[in-house]
Amino acid sequence: MATGFPYDILEDSNNNLNYFNEMILKAQAIRRAGSAALDLAYVAVGRFDGFWELKLNPWDIAAGWLLVEEAGGLVTDIGGRDYYLKSSSILASNGRIHKEMMDALERASSM
Repeated sequence: MATGFPYDILEDSNNNLNYFNEMILKAQAIRRAGSAALDLAYVAVGRFDGFWELKLNPWDIAAGWLLVEEAGGLVTDIGGRDYYLKSSSILASNGRIHKEMMDALERASSM
């Protein structure tokens, strides 16, 4: 798994820490490379099984989104809705674990 954190982590409570805390208990490991484009490319080639992040810009994810879908993966927002360039979150996976990732992220958002 992979994720990232927004630049304003200290000022905004919508900072991914709650999601990270829930997901770390479900995943074998979570990496943070610092590049959403790279993380999505790694999902596309199978190096990572899944990736999620909040508050990204279209230029951060457009190419990676395409790579994941072309490789047969699944990309939505963290609520499972269709992803579009102005979504406030992204969830990408190999498709096999997408539902489990959504469930863990949903539990974190209700806490």
